[in-house]
Amino acid sequence: MTEAPDGLLGAGPSGLGPSGIRAAVIRRYGGPEEFRAETVPEPAAGPGQVLIDVALAGVNYADLHCRTGGYARFPLPAVLGADVIGRRRGDGRRVAALLRTGGGYAQVACAERSFTVEVPDEVGDEQALALLEQGATAYAALALLGRLRPGECVAVTAAAGGVGHLAVQLARELGAGRVLGLASTPAKREFVRSLGADAVFDPAAPELAELLAESGGVDLFVDSAGGRGLRDGLAALAPFGRLLCVGARGGPEEAFAVDELAERSAGVLGFWLQHVLDDRVLFSGVVEQLFRLAGRGRLTARIDRIVPLSGVGGAHRALAARQTMGKVLIDVHREG
Repeated sequence: MTEAPDGLLGAGPSGLGPSGIRAAVIRRYGGPEEFRAETVPEPAAGPGQVLIDVALAGVNYADLHCRTGGYARFPLPAVLGADVIGRRRGDGRRVAALLRTGGGYAQVACAERSFTVEVPDEVGDEQALALLEQGATAYAALALLGRLRPGECVAVTAAAGGVGHLAVQLARELGAGRVLGLASTPAKREFVRSLGADAVFDPAAPELAELLAESGGVDLFVDSAGGRGLRDGLAALAPFGRLLCVGARGGPEEAFAVDELAERSAGVLGFWLQHVLDDRVLFSGVVEQLFRLAGRGRLTARIDRIVPLSGVGGAHRALAARQTMGKVLIDVHREG
């Protein structure tokens, strides 16, 4: 999410329209209690943008950092939210969109046309939205940057989370020979096993690196947790293995000396979805593949909960406490 030009995130450069819509708003940086369901001006679309009458909005971990001002500073009051599904103004087509300047926790959102995709009839609203950002992240990380090859061993941290539970399924679809998951509670580990993981581990286990490496080493370690777990990931890598970081939930981040990597013939990679979004053909192709898999029943996103606008703060608390499995959604037309 980047800095927005207006006082309400999601407003297009041509200004704010006269109509009022309901949204979850923050008026200062802080905790989850800062969210209020309020009436705000409807955004207006500028060049290259479209308005979407939102059905559902997504909650992402990055939103927590935006709420505190730790990710990006933008004018307040603000409406957060980076992904939505609904009907595109003008033609009424069902579309999902990524909002790189926020504005998703609202009944109407303004999206860049290039970051908007049409949704096929065989994929429902909840599934399409849950697959859009997290699914694109998981797929692109595995296939494009991680260059997963058939038969390789893949380990996924936060494997019950929004990105992780899709990465476990996609690793199988991409031909992984063995898929390992890391999840913090017994219930989460059971969920990850149900997705088809060959083995699931507690990331706090003191012998984690040894457990991961037992089958000959990990070829691709996909991490979205950051911190000390990266050391275990590096230690578990097979020769020519890759440690792939798709985001961090906590620090401090680990630094690796070149000689540590050379000892294992290993690489450390960092992934940012923006580089997929910047290539319209690539972005469309990735999402099309995700929707195709979903339509055939080969990929299923778990919906953890759907909250009303008044429940956004609670959703943020649950995400921060790592109490969720899968995707958290907001029904923007429900307030209590």
